[in-house]
Order: sequence, then structure tokens, then C-alpha cells
Amino acid sequence: MALGRAFSVAVRGVEGEIVEIEADISSGLPVVNLVGLADAALRESRDRVRAAINNCGFEWPMTRLTLALSPATLPKMGSVYDVALAAAVLSAHGRKSWPRLEKAVLLGELALDGRVRPVKGVLPAVLAAQRQGWPTVVVPVENLAEASLVDGIGVWGVGSLGQLQSWLAGKGDLHARVEHREQAPESVADLSDVVGQTQARYAVEVAAAGGHNLLMTGPPGVGKTMLAQRLPGLLPPLTLAESLEVTAIHSVAGLLTGDAPLITRPPFVAPHHTSSVAALVGGGSGLARPGAVSRAHRGVLFLDEFAEVSSAALEALRTPLEDGEIRLARSDGVARYQCRIQLVLAANLCPCAPPDPRDCQCGAAERRRYRSKLSGPLVDRVDLRVEMHASREGTFSDDEGESSAVVRKRVWAAREAARERWLQHGITTNAEVGGSLLRRRFRLSPMAMKPLRTAVDRGAISIRGMDRTLRVAWTLCDLAGRTSPNREDVAKAMSFRQGGTV
Repeated sequence: MALGRAFSVAVRGVEGEIVEIEADISSGLPVVNLVGLADAALRESRDRVRAAINNCGFEWPMTRLTLALSPATLPKMGSVYDVALAAAVLSAHGRKSWPRLEKAVLLGELALDGRVRPVKGVLPAVLAAQRQGWPTVVVPVENLAEASLVDGIGVWGVGSLGQLQSWLAGKGDLHARVEHREQAPESVADLSDVVGQTQARYAVEVAAAGGHNLLMTGPPGVGKTMLAQRLPGLLPPLTLAESLEVTAIHSVAGLLTGDAPLITRPPFVAPHHTSSVAALVGGGSGLARPGAVSRAHRGVLFLDEFAEVSSAALEALRTPLEDGEIRLARSDGVARYQCRIQLVLAANLCPCAPPDPRDCQCGAAERRRYRSKLSGPLVDRVDLRVEMHASREGTFSDDEGESSAVVRKRVWAAREAARERWLQHGITTNAEVGGSLLRRRFRLSPMAMKPLRTAVDRGAISIRGMDRTLRVAWTLCDLAGRTSPNREDVAKAMSFRQGGTV
């Protein structure tokens, strides 16, 4: 009887848990038993591992082999355990207990000839190993740049099973961690490209400064999509902690490529209006994968032609917008993904969408049905609403509007003022501030609150709408360089909530 042991990581959402893999060789007919709630891809690893071991010149045990993955009650999915399974088998068959194998976490998929292929979710797996105090992690060489983003743990890249066995036996070396290379600055579209639309441009500036949600309506061709695409260019770069959060989600989604995988700029995600609920918020069989709302974490989610998006998909955004996190329950467990996003919505005024609204041929019922796609509770979560109109001759000059560089300076200054104000409360932007904090610790003067209280008393604004109006008022205050919002800031914030047509 012989026993070998290796370790890997099971990734659930963006959280990882160490998995112990044991290989037991006992007398009996040649058979391989794989236990530990393995999915179809993992069950197929028996054939991959056997072929890789044989083709690398090692001997496969021609007797009874039991492979156990613990914790036994934790569902295991994917091919990430192949390398650890092979190492456990080699250890058991050779009756060798390599010291390096006991102190390393192994990740990777095996090809039939022994090559180690890249896998998804390496970054959250390495972060989990680092948090739990493991000294070493071995990853596919193609995932080495991604794994090297994590400090405080030894990271090595392996290209083949033979190379791994030599390293375990102390007879060879693996690829060392690579230094993180800064990404080349991306060319971003400039705000000065948008002709006219002074009010909408200001709304985009306010949204960028406070992290607010934005709704733009108007006839086709007035610049709704152009403005949305220029919003990320106004946002400050992500901090290191934020970059790791975003990169971990993209790693699980399998979207990281290149030698500089760290995402340092706020992402911009614009799914097609025919996207399903699963594509928008996440889903899939087994354990749910991240959707567009999670991939846009710390960035912008843009829904163009939102009136054409299914009502179920739009309503699924309610909870993520409030919590900044989405929890997806599937047969193999609950996956949690962060989704602190800025939602930008754009739509025409009616289905026929003529350049001149006066030429609309839609009936009243058709227009009402078209606009009702965005329900009241979801509209209530949108802080800024603006209705755009076609620019006429004489409404703009040959001079370009302010460039993104000029607006970005004001946005960054406002963001820094908000960060300093809310830092002790663990908040970075005005859009994240809770209502109780606004109404108690940072209560405005009675004079400033008068128009807002009147609107609440009349039922024109809900309590949630009042809180969101106050958040916008603080952003307007930060952009103006003041220390506290005045009555004009509150009135302007209220006008933004009433400006869009839905």
C-alpha cells in the first residue's frame, strides 16, 4: 500500500479554498476511483493524467488507484486539479514524499503529452493560497504573469509534467516570477468630440465625480453613446486593491491575456440589448460565472437602447445596484461577485425614433409601453437623468468644447475631496454613502434641505430618492470646491432627478 498527497485550490466565485488531493495505491484489479464531488471535466482528468504520466516516461500503477479530493462535501469543477493529481500519483507510485510537494499548491491542466496548459481563475486561487499562509504556488507558465501579481508567496511557472517532477526531486528549476510591467496608456475618446449638448456633458462630469448612475434619453444621433464611451476616460486609475478585485473577476471569466494582466483602468462594458439575464448578471450550470455587471466592477456598465432590453434582465439589476455585490445560487453552491458599478442607460424617446421628435408616428399606448420597460423602482436608483435634444444651427460654435483632460482635473479633485471626507467611514465616492450617514452625521442646514423636504412631503420624491439627491448635492459641492452643499446644490440635484423622460 502506498499513499501520495498534493494540494490545489477550488475557486468559488472569486474566493478560493485549499483542496487536499490524496492518491492511494492498493492491491486489486486495475481501476481508478475518483471521489470528492467531481464534475464531468474533473472526472475526465483520470484519462488525461494517465496519458500524461505514460507519455512523459513515468509508470502508471497497474493496480487499484483511489484519488480523493477533500473537503469531500465541496463541489470540485474544471481541469485545474490535473497537475496536483499527477503529482500525487507519482508520489504514491514511487513511494516518495518530496518536501517541496508538501509545501506547494499546484494548479494547471495537463495535455496528453504532459504539457501544462493555462487555466482560468489563477489570480483568486493564488490570493487564497497567500492568505492561508502557503509558501509556494506552481502555475502554468502561461499564467505566470497573472500569478506574479500577488506578493508574499513564492510563484513558479511550469511547462510540463517532466519539468515539475524534476523540480520536486530537487534536480531541476521552474520558471521564476516575472516582474509586473506597466500597461501602455490606452488611447481614450475625448469629450471634445461631442458637439453641443452642454447639459448632458455636465451630467457626465457630475456622474464621473460622484460615481452616480446616469440616464440619457433623446433622438438618435445626438451623442448619447459618445458621451457614455467618454465617461471612463474621466475616472481616476484604480488603486492596487481595486485593480486586484477587478482582475480577479476577469480571471475567473477567462478574459485576461498578455504579459501585463493587471487591469489598472476602470472597465467599460457595453452588452448588446438582446443579452439574457444570465449574460447580464451572471449564471451558467454548476457554479455561476460572472456576467457583464460583475465584469464592469469599479467601472461603467452601459446599456444602450435599454428599452429593448428584456424587463427581466433590467429588474435583475435592482439588488446589485444597491448592494454592490451579486449572489448567484446554483446547484453547486452560491457564487458571490462584487459589482460596484456606474450604470449608464441610453434610449430613444419612442420606437420609431425620428431625428425630429415632432415627426413621431407612434401612438400614445405604444410610446407608453416603450418607456415602461424601465420600472419605477429601477428608475428610482438612477441619480442623474437628462433629456438630450438635436443640436440646431447656431447652438454651437466652431470652438470645441472642453477636452477630457480639462474635465478630468475637476473630476479627480472632486473625487479626492470626497475620499478625504468619507475615508474614516470606509467609503471612497459619494454614490456609496448610506442614507443614515447623510441624514445624521452630515445633515445639511434647514435652509438647504427646504426644497427637498417639500418634494418628499408632496410625494414627488421617495426616501431613497431623497438620499440619492443628497449624494448628488455633495458631488456638486465637491466640484464647486465648497465644504458643504447649499440650497442651490440641492435644487440642482433635484432638477437632475426630474430631467430625463422615461
